[in-house]
Amino acid sequence: AASRRAKMAAAEKRVVGAAPAGYTALAVKFGERQRSSHCLLVKEHQVREGAGATHPPRRTLFVLNVPPYCSPDSLSRLFARCGCVQSVDICEKPGEKKEKLTSKFFNCKTVTGFQVAYVVFRKPAGVQAAKALSQEGPLLISTESHPVKTGISKWIASYAASVVDQEELKAEVDAYMQDYDKKIAEEEAKAAKEEGVPDEEGWVKVTRKGRKPGLPRTEAANLRVLEREKRKRARKELLNFYAWQHRETKREHIAQLRKKFEEDKQRIALMRAQRKFRPY
Repeated sequence: AASRRAKMAAAEKRVVGAAPAGYTALAVKFGERQRSSHCLLVKEHQVREGAGATHPPRRTLFVLNVPPYCSPDSLSRLFARCGCVQSVDICEKPGEKKEKLTSKFFNCKTVTGFQVAYVVFRKPAGVQAAKALSQEGPLLISTESHPVKTGISKWIASYAASVVDQEELKAEVDAYMQDYDKKIAEEEAKAAKEEGVPDEEGWVKVTRKGRKPGLPRTEAANLRVLEREKRKRARKELLNFYAWQHRETKREHIAQLRKKFEEDKQRIALMRAQRKFRPY
């Protein structure tokens, strides 16, 4: 057992030492019971002065190879021993801009692979202290005081998070639609104001408007459209549903063709009789 632990420790040292140029490898483990370790590749984030206020130079640690089960809270706790952590941003790719959350319900994104992270310290000394963690043993992502949910507990938490408050959802959707209608009205008013007015080069923008206005975006109009589509779909689905209905339809069609043929024959005979010469 002692020799196996020594071999595992030597393997960890080899892995930690095999970092790409410019990076420092930090060994981490999911939990205490896990034997194998995982490597986070870290380095000081280099940007031009004034290029990015979100990730300032000399205070930002760039982290590669972040596993999907490692959350911003986990990274903040891992590097808290190095100094006060101001913020942690996790992205799919380096340089990806963080999107502003505009919805509480429609911004859920499933993490499917390894990511990158930007850990911002309050002082530059935190970055150097984080790089010095390579000399210590593997850091634990999930601890007894701060466990990471996995398995059934994670599924239960995901299911609980998927059940939303209908009143809050309705309020958010209504607010979004009001903003959208306001935006469309402003665009239409702007287009009407600029209609027929030449631009700087003398060109006049011409837009085509239909004769019939669009349907109003009201609940009653939407219900009427849905009801009409439902009736149309029901007629299509129930027409010739059974084989005997199909045979009856063909028989009626043939009978109508024969009736029309006899009527045409009578009309032609009448026309011929009217054209016949009768001197008396």
